[in-house]
Amino acid sequence: MSNILERLAATIEARKPANGGDPATSYVAKLFAKGDDAILKKVGEEAVEAVMAAKDARHGGDTSKVLYECADLWFHSIVMLAQFGLTPQQVLDELARREGLSGLEEKAARKE
Repeated sequence: MSNILERLAATIEARKPANGGDPATSYVAKLFAKGDDAILKKVGEEAVEAVMAAKDARHGGDTSKVLYECADLWFHSIVMLAQFGLTPQQVLDELARREGLSGLEEKAARKE
């Protein structure tokens, strides 16, 4: 896998107002300036758009829209991670931890 996620996360981190990002010139800085609720709302909107694109594709629609909306969802998810001091690498590490586990077993272990 390329290091695009690492580069993207670094760019997003640099756009935080605390790191010099300017909400007047940067969409990401503007999201950070608006706070958690704006970021979470955007993640939710992008998730819905990804689902709708997939439903359209299922019925003969353009699958490129699924990719486009999924990219938007991933992007905004990385903004959300940064808001909470987390990184894409930590998500990848969590996925690696789960590798080889039954999804049912992993989910049951969370309840303990």
